[in-house]
Amino acid sequence: MKNWLPAQIHKGRTAILFISACACLSGSLSAQSVSATSTTAAADSAASPLPQLGDGSAMGSADERRLGDNIARELFRDPDYLDDPVLADYVQSIWLPLLAAARQRGELTPEIDERFAWQIMLGRDRTVNAFALPGGYLGVNLGLIAVVSNRDELASVLGHELSHVTQRHISRLIAKDSAQTPWMIGAMILGALAASKNPDAGSALMVGGQAVAAQSQLNFSRGMEREADRIGFGVMTQAGFKGQGFVTMFDKLQQASRLNDAGGYPYLRSHPLTTERIADMEARLPLGAPHPVAGTPTLLHAMMSTRAKVLSNTGVDALRTWQAQADDPALQSLPVALQVGTLYGAAMASSQLREVAQARQDLARLQTLAAADPSAAAPVRWLGAEIDLAARDLSPAQLTALAARLGITGAQVVHAADMRRPQLMLQAQVALQLNQASMLNAVGQSLQTWLVSQPHDALAWQTLGSLYTAQSQPLRALRAQAEAQAARLDYTGAVDRLRAAQDLMRANEAAGSTADHIDASIIDTRQRELQALLKQQALNH
Repeated sequence: MKNWLPAQIHKGRTAILFISACACLSGSLSAQSVSATSTTAAADSAASPLPQLGDGSAMGSADERRLGDNIARELFRDPDYLDDPVLADYVQSIWLPLLAAARQRGELTPEIDERFAWQIMLGRDRTVNAFALPGGYLGVNLGLIAVVSNRDELASVLGHELSHVTQRHISRLIAKDSAQTPWMIGAMILGALAASKNPDAGSALMVGGQAVAAQSQLNFSRGMEREADRIGFGVMTQAGFKGQGFVTMFDKLQQASRLNDAGGYPYLRSHPLTTERIADMEARLPLGAPHPVAGTPTLLHAMMSTRAKVLSNTGVDALRTWQAQADDPALQSLPVALQVGTLYGAAMASSQLREVAQARQDLARLQTLAAADPSAAAPVRWLGAEIDLAARDLSPAQLTALAARLGITGAQVVHAADMRRPQLMLQAQVALQLNQASMLNAVGQSLQTWLVSQPHDALAWQTLGSLYTAQSQPLRALRAQAEAQAARLDYTGAVDRLRAAQDLMRANEAAGSTADHIDASIIDTRQRELQALLKQQALNH
């Protein structure tokens, strides 16, 4: 199984700053994760059992954010990085309430709330893992989404990782050894992350015996783990999730740790569960409550879990297996949620294989089963649109009908209350296929509105650039492409795109035409801003 590591690493380079991930990989899943987590602060914790909030030895928030940006930039470049609008929308529906609850509880200081990224990055890796990075970035493997039984279990993991960030555990660990440079810290963490799944690769990335020895200093202490459990539990329950999710997640991890250590649960190796931590979480449940059981997932979670499984392994054999499961006579004896998940996977698999007729048959069965659950309506509708778009031979009339189902009528985009990012992206795909000026313009305006509140959405900028290109607006297309690169922290690529836009403006002026002065002003201003960021980025290396 391929590690979710920067592509440069697989080529033998050490894109080390990525590594800081490892030191933070921990969590409510907490008994396994990145591979690094256990020792250092144990000594700390014994000396001072109270949380060291506001510890003056911690790395400054600005420095931590810069380090996190360097790591995140490497993740954005990795081929296993995934921006799937449907899965991202589901994870965001859990993540945003957790952030809001952390603010309400006072866990987020105004400084780090404003300065940190608070961004979740998905990776195709099938290992069960999640990790916090410096600066408020969180990584989530598809393997984690695939294995959790419900939203509450996923919320327990994200709440735990969020608490590592809000309590400044990461910066305090990094600051413990002031002799280590950020470069060296990055190398250690990347080596630990690689070693969690491939010992040979991890050893190759460690910088000699000094790094191996110092890496242990980046492990979360038991005290930090307990603190993240406690605060994470409070955050998730205040956000409206059931605290039982914490306990059932612990149960799942404990059972896995008893079976073997074959690499399926790296989360456990980084944060071994203790009976004390398990008992503490159980004690926080209402008095007299029965021992929680994960139970059957909701229809929505069953579909999202299946989507994670399919996207993490798109090999032909795996896709054929999903198709076969849908035809198994025993399927009808399973709970409805499991049937829904299986049919969703079969329809996705057939769509990926370009077997559209079969995908539509599975979709029809899925629609019948999921009709009674309103929360399942949007994901089923989006899957139907994905299947139709996979056909690539829809007539204009069929595309127009699909556009209507997605909320586009004529030159108007219907801003339904439940329209979310996946729908926006699908609308854009339909508009690009129809290539009608009025529809391209309407969807483009809708995307611009979205980007006002989500200016760091790289996929939305990239899609907007495609819409501008289709409308023969190359200047705006170049600017959108630059913003997409900037959102991925690739300031070199962003500056190049803006310089190309400036060259185009000069060429147009030489040919006797002038660019819109507003567009020209925006491009010039952004070029200067990004050039300054690029210089700062170079100084940080």
